[in-house]
Amino acid sequence: YTDVVYMDVGGSKYGSRDFSVGGVALPGGVDGNVHYDLKGWTWTLGGTWRLSSDAHSTADLVFGARMLDIDQTLRYELNGDIASIPLPGRSGESKVGFTNWDAIVGVKGRFGLGESGRWFVPYYLDVGTGESDLTWQAMGGLGYTFGWGDVVAAWRYLDYDMKSGKKIE
Repeated sequence: YTDVVYMDVGGSKYGSRDFSVGGVALPGGVDGNVHYDLKGWTWTLGGTWRLSSDAHSTADLVFGARMLDIDQTLRYELNGDIASIPLPGRSGESKVGFTNWDAIVGVKGRFGLGESGRWFVPYYLDVGTGESDLTWQAMGGLGYTFGWGDVVAAWRYLDYDMKSGKKIE
């Protein structure tokens, strides 16, 4: 059994601010630009053991490992002026990344609905620990079986509780 998830999220924000005291504008201002980027992979690799099976339902024991690889970057630029005199700009970048491995154990399977069993409810639940204090994942949904394969709409949640003092908590 294997599962791979990739994410690439981020955003930028620009803002400027003029200064005033008591409603009277001062001849100065500041501009700021911030960009945040988060990229990561999760990879679950494991084996399964069939616990039960009938015409419409299955249940499997899942055991294995999950890797979390995260890189986050924060870049910023600040510029300002007093009257027409530009102030020295400030800029910087901070990068943090790590790779984390955890052992996992869980269950996965499907419940058939109706007599034909073409409609089904897939499920998955695992829990683990290792380089993190705790990680768990849950998935549930609704699927339909065709002759060539299955189509599934599912909700999935993955959570990590990192150990204190790590680069990312």
